[in-house]
Amino acid sequence: MGIQIDLDRCIGCGDCVPSCPLALIEIIDEKAHINEGCTFCGACQEACEYDAILIEAVTETAAISDSHHGIWVFAEQRDSKLKSVGYELLAKGRQLADTLDTELCAICFGHNIKEVEQLIAYGADKVYLIDNPALANNQEELYTRGLVKLIQQYRPEIVVAGATSLGRSFIPRVAAILRTGLTADCTGLEVDDETRLLLQTRPTFGGNIMATIICQTKRPQMSTVRPRVFKKGIPDNQRKGQIIKEGRI
Repeated sequence: MGIQIDLDRCIGCGDCVPSCPLALIEIIDEKAHINEGCTFCGACQEACEYDAILIEAVTETAAISDSHHGIWVFAEQRDSKLKSVGYELLAKGRQLADTLDTELCAICFGHNIKEVEQLIAYGADKVYLIDNPALANNQEELYTRGLVKLIQQYRPEIVVAGATSLGRSFIPRVAAILRTGLTADCTGLEVDDETRLLLQTRPTFGGNIMATIICQTKRPQMSTVRPRVFKKGIPDNQRKGQIIKEGRI
């Protein structure tokens, strides 16, 4: 995806400046200028009555989506007990996975974790489990290494985690190593079933504006979501699924 200003059409009126949810547009020498970080939401293009803002689509999205499959939810634990945010994300993940006709997987790191089977009851088709005493105390470096390894091996399309102190700490490291995009502290997630893009909504400008962000050309699409944004589903203890025990990190 690319964006550019048609300098012949732009008159420097400034109507596009307040339209940008990320405040990336400024007027320089009587022409609009878009700074680095644009998410191509199209708000500025809609605000411009002179058709001076052009957004160009890329053609590689389909190829990227074809090589990545599945939605992953990181199921966080503390003291060997699964935290509620994991179940909340599974409820939303189940909805998104059904829309995209793909599998929903839970990722769980720790030691002697209780109720791992409940992740399947709450909607996961598979659980990738790394059980190791070294992971009992939320070791961020080990969690980063383990999640990167699994993502590189299985190539999920979407990865979602809770915006907890742990999630906010190690998930950005994972995204940086994989050189993909991450939208933090989301309050809404939806998917476009045609483009398979994850529509990630989060507040900006002190909560006065809600921005919807997409990751057009990188996979996996990654988000952290605030706890209690989504409601836990109703567990189905008759659901069948796989618990896959992974080896060393």
